[in-house]
Amino acid sequence: MTDTRIRPWHGIMVATTLPLREDLSIDLDAYAEHVQWLIAHGCDGVVPNGSLGEYQTLTDAERAAVVRTAVAAAGDGARVMPGVAAYGSAESRRWAEQAAEAGAGSVLLLPPNAYRADEASVRAHYAEVAQAGVPIVAYNNPIDTKVDLTPALLAKLHADGTIVAVKEFSGDVRRAYEIAELAPGLDLLAGADDVLLELAVAGAVGWIGGYPNALPESAAALYRAAVAGDLTTALPLYKALHSLYRWDSKIEFVQAIKLSMDIAGRHGGPTRAPRLPLTGAVETAVRAATEKVLAEGLR
Repeated sequence: MTDTRIRPWHGIMVATTLPLREDLSIDLDAYAEHVQWLIAHGCDGVVPNGSLGEYQTLTDAERAAVVRTAVAAAGDGARVMPGVAAYGSAESRRWAEQAAEAGAGSVLLLPPNAYRADEASVRAHYAEVAQAGVPIVAYNNPIDTKVDLTPALLAKLHADGTIVAVKEFSGDVRRAYEIAELAPGLDLLAGADDVLLELAVAGAVGWIGGYPNALPESAAALYRAAVAGDLTTALPLYKALHSLYRWDSKIEFVQAIKLSMDIAGRHGGPTRAPRLPLTGAVETAVRAATEKVLAEGLR
């Protein structure tokens, strides 16, 4: 697919799941095929080694191999935005350097997440990783990290010259307008599937999505219509997909998206511990939502 984006972090960047064999080893060949399949079906690029990619469970060698595989499979490093989160700033910087060496066009970085870091610590953290020389997309996920990258703090990080964009996952779509006011040069990326339309209308120039792993074509159609302001096309699609997309914001999101992939005919497969397979009412709900979307002809 022709890359028409202005910046490497624009467009639909899929937070990729990681195909595991039954013995829970990584199938890098299957991962390469998945990256190519996503790009061929309307997505702009991939985000390896995010939470959906189970980066916390990977060895250093596995994590590096995933990045190299993604860049090679994408055929263009500008299409790859590795997650470089780690407990220490120095370690995150090393992962950013590894991503740059592999040819990635940008990286995704959480704030310090081993403790509730204060503003000075957050700014120092991003400044340290920025020394790797690769554009940084900040990831605001205060639900899990307990560190909130508020619009005011994001404006300071942008003024520091350490971030180029933010993946906004707080769920508070009102922040989009405050971010635009305080940091007009900072790019906004939708960070949760179930607020995509709202953030696109508010000016998002990208989407780091989870459910495109299973249904990339409908995701691409929705995103293109949403950022173009074509609500006649976007709203019915969004309503049809929302019962599925909201699983991207639930604690079982990795297993849910992998299960939906299996149902859709892709390889989702197992997850590594401590994540366990879905069972009971949760599994039933994910299956029902996926089958409903597929029955409506969405892929």
